[in-house]
Amino acid sequence: MRLTDTPEEAAWRQEVRNFIKENLPRELRGADDEGFGEGPIARNRRDEEELRRTRAGGEGFRRESGPLAEWRKRLYERGWVAPAWPKQYGGAEMTVMQQFILSQEMAEAGAPQVGGMGISLAGPTIIVHGTDEQKAEHLPKILSGETRWCQGFSEPGAGSDLASLQTRAVKDGDDYIINGTKIWTSGAQYANWMFMMARTDPDAPKHRGITYFLVDFTSPGITLKPLVQMTGAAGFNQVFFDNVRVPAKNIVGEVNRGWYVGTTTLDYERSGVGAAITARKSVERLAKFARETRDKDYNTLLRNPKVRLEIADRMVECNVLEMLVYRILHLQNVGMIPNYEASMGKLYRSELNQRIAATGMKLIGLYGLNYDPQSPYAPNRAQYPRSYLGSVSGTIAAGTSEIQRNIIAQRGLGLPRD
Repeated sequence: MRLTDTPEEAAWRQEVRNFIKENLPRELRGADDEGFGEGPIARNRRDEEELRRTRAGGEGFRRESGPLAEWRKRLYERGWVAPAWPKQYGGAEMTVMQQFILSQEMAEAGAPQVGGMGISLAGPTIIVHGTDEQKAEHLPKILSGETRWCQGFSEPGAGSDLASLQTRAVKDGDDYIINGTKIWTSGAQYANWMFMMARTDPDAPKHRGITYFLVDFTSPGITLKPLVQMTGAAGFNQVFFDNVRVPAKNIVGEVNRGWYVGTTTLDYERSGVGAAITARKSVERLAKFARETRDKDYNTLLRNPKVRLEIADRMVECNVLEMLVYRILHLQNVGMIPNYEASMGKLYRSELNQRIAATGMKLIGLYGLNYDPQSPYAPNRAQYPRSYLGSVSGTIAAGTSEIQRNIIAQRGLGLPRD
């Protein structure tokens, strides 16, 4: 595992930095300085439209428009939306290392990612398991932004034990008719396609008899119910399928063997390349806040010196996460799909994010009870209490911490199931 750039990689890194400097729209810059400069308790205002969008669906899933759409266009023109994808579908056929460096520099600059689940999950799964027809139909539209994707895995009775899913798909001529419900479907209100798993053989063992479908989300019979979270956002949804007709050509992989396709999706979901930088920058912002406001009432650092040690611990943990990410990168670079290694990264990342949020709450003390980002008494626009609540779902989404530990134990350490 190599931790330094070759001369070629160093030159590529500089090219990426120059591109970001010249092309990232001004409105998307400076995310890492949010809350500073103006004063941590001062002028805590947000545009009402931004607040509405955040509460409606979460910033990470809203439709791309304005500066974000312009940013996607500039990336798309270079094939940098998904740089490792084949050129024939709109990628740049870069090496894994080139893509990693691009992602790393984007994260360092605070540049927003584009494409959502289409880029991170649907596209890579179609590339590995899809037919040539499916690749030609879906990959270019994912890159251009014509299609937005959501994930239909969890159900009310099948979350951690995903293989217990009961949504049914029954063959009817050249189609399958799907009935059932999915839940915790992130960004479904913005999606026009879904990748999902449904049971096609109810008599087979539960890990078999499952098929992986690509579903046109404008099909008749699909309805959504938003799920409001304790953060006030409604990024999740429950999705109901009532006799939804899906062509058999939309099956990815083999009928009744969709579980194995789905695990590929989960491995990409859990790999988390770039997460180490995001976590580190969160700790750096926390340390900056502690330094610049140490004599203020809303900073407990002088009253609780142990907070200083906690911030140091968080930074050390970010370095550990970076090493886990480099291991995942190495596997991808030699043509392997991370498995238990991805679970290690996901487990550590999601629990670290909770610890970072908890340290932030300790730093501001009782001011952490103020959740209103517009309040003049909310340090850093209520960033810390909002992160504290939002991080709760991190150890549940994409597989609970308990599931990740089981994967690590069984596939990584070779321990028995019982």
